[in-house]
Amino acid sequence: MLAACAASARPHMSRNQDPVPLPEDLRVLLTVIRKNGFAAAADELGLSPAYVSKRIQILESTLGTRLLHRTSRRVSLTEDGERVQRWALRILDDFQQLHDDLADAHDSPRGRLHICSSFGFGRNHVAPAVSLLAERHPQLQIRLDLFDRAVDIVNEGFDLEIRVGDDLPGQHIGRQLVSNRRVLCAAPGYLERRGTPQTLDDLQQHDCLVIKERDNAFGIWHLDRDGTQESVRVSGPLSSNNGEIVLQWALDGRGVLLRSLWDVKPLLEQGRLLPVLADYSQSANVWAVYPTRLANSGKLRACVEFLQGHFKDLSL
Repeated sequence: MLAACAASARPHMSRNQDPVPLPEDLRVLLTVIRKNGFAAAADELGLSPAYVSKRIQILESTLGTRLLHRTSRRVSLTEDGERVQRWALRILDDFQQLHDDLADAHDSPRGRLHICSSFGFGRNHVAPAVSLLAERHPQLQIRLDLFDRAVDIVNEGFDLEIRVGDDLPGQHIGRQLVSNRRVLCAAPGYLERRGTPQTLDDLQQHDCLVIKERDNAFGIWHLDRDGTQESVRVSGPLSSNNGEIVLQWALDGRGVLLRSLWDVKPLLEQGRLLPVLADYSQSANVWAVYPTRLANSGKLRACVEFLQGHFKDLSL
């Protein structure tokens, strides 16, 4: 057993016994670079820092060059390391395309799929959809990470982002999964106490619950009415970077909220929240966003098509 483990840890050898880098070692290197350290890379890969360090040492020995400058706080690439990084991206992308092509040939999506989304929508809607996706395609290995910040899907190693909002990055491909919009609302108790706004400017005299998410302008609401966009600067004693917290404050009667229908529609139907300035809304469609290099990925296509079918039943 130990001999087998030791053999598996050695680089593969070609017929003339020249060492050949393992694709997984290249993946480890790219993760160390992206996470800027061995411990963070190990945490993402589910490995020990010592094992990650060992794989990098083996890769450097295999290639006969130093790839990283190491300090106690960070790592940085050597000149050869930058060259290997470029090749590693190309090699792993070729491997992935080979894998996808074989999966297409067998009509069975397989392999790793790394997805990200925002906390609220991700937890309430994407996670259940991913569970069903895994049931449909059991040969997929899916990882879902949730954030309340802007994500660089290429540099952070994601295959797909499920994104709420129409501010799409131009360098990627976007496919709409479901139509959605944000609406203004407040608890009945708040409106009884403070009155109901009649114009957009009236919001400046109200407590507005402001969410700082991603790169959105803080304290400015851009709203559409009859095809015309209007803006209003809002403020209030409470704000957060987490939409679910702000929603709870709205339910507590703390102010006016601008929130996606996917989140507040049941509460509006129950009367726990009431619409405010119903003529105004903000487009916030749900999109699948992925790098152009994955445009022909069979597993990604299967995933996006599944999500489109799943979310079409999400009535907004």
